[in-house]
Amino acid sequence: MRPSLQLETIEARLANQTVTTQEIVPGQREAAVALVLQPKVSGLRALFILRAKKEGDPWSGQMALPGGHRETIDADLVETARRETHEEIGLDLNQAGRYLGSLAGIRANPRAGFDLVVTPQVFALEDKAVPLQPNEEVAEVLWGNLDEMISGRSLTDASFPEFQREGTFPGYQVGAQVVWGLTFRMINDFFDLIRPDAG
Repeated sequence: MRPSLQLETIEARLANQTVTTQEIVPGQREAAVALVLQPKVSGLRALFILRAKKEGDPWSGQMALPGGHRETIDADLVETARRETHEEIGLDLNQAGRYLGSLAGIRANPRAGFDLVVTPQVFALEDKAVPLQPNEEVAEVLWGNLDEMISGRSLTDASFPEFQREGTFPGYQVGAQVVWGLTFRMINDFFDLIRPDAG
């Protein structure tokens, strides 16, 4: 059976959307992450990283998309996503990836002591092996099946006492890890845009 998520459909949805740009106010910082897609026989998959545990990092030990803060050397947020992805996992999106478009920025939780707007940038890879070299910020690189996520098959509830969070939170199971929180919101925003009944 043909996987439900197709790159040509995703690219068309990204091209036809109207992205509302969040105005950056004094004191806020900008960041970008790369949502890297790759078609496989089993379905479309996305690249995630398990962040290494690091004191002072609010997302330490959590699942995330590769990315980071925009620097003055970055012409735009697409360049931020490319640079950070290359630094974190050794993947050169200028060479191996094709840029598909941007999602709307999401404001990170200001209660954590910072104010940050994170904008996902979407890229596609060909169906072939790509060499990855994670740096010290990344504990593991994992691939998650997006067809299983959008269908709800990998949806789960999990608790995260190690992050001083009470109760359970929704997320997507990827191997032994769970994509939750800010990254879960980004993936769901992506699904809202591309699911067959959208628009």
